[in-house]
Amino acid sequence: MTVSILVVDDESDVAELFRQRFHREVRKGTYAMHFANSGEEALEKLTGGIDPELIVILSDINMPGMDGPMLLREIKARRPDLPVMMVTAYGDDERRRAAEEYGAARFITKPVFRAAEGTVAGTTQCGGLRGGNLDLQRRFPIVGAAPARPL
Repeated sequence: MTVSILVVDDESDVAELFRQRFHREVRKGTYAMHFANSGEEALEKLTGGIDPELIVILSDINMPGMDGPMLLREIKARRPDLPVMMVTAYGDDERRRAAEEYGAARFITKPVFRAAEGTVAGTTQCGGLRGGNLDLQRRFPIVGAAPARPL
């Protein structure tokens, strides 16, 4: 069963890094990776629908225009059940507090790959997927559901 992950980041090289890191999983049909360069573009993709089932969004916290916490608030208003993980390269206490208040599932510090692997797999285990995904459960360590906190 293929599931979708949406990565939102204004830095163009981030999409290529995710493509390289998850190329095996994409080729096997485990994940379908979707990318947005802004919060506004991410909302357009959500409105248009993402197929297959979207299980998690990883969003940069610091972006021009609609920043991560603003995007998170909009997503939670539309899809309160959808886990959104905030990604940051450096501490920004004000945005972090706002993201916690708006319902961020987790915080991931760049570089994201090791943390994202386990956290995405944990999302599938914690109700992000109906029926689960055994390949993900075997391949990645499971991270339990916990309130947003720095990794």
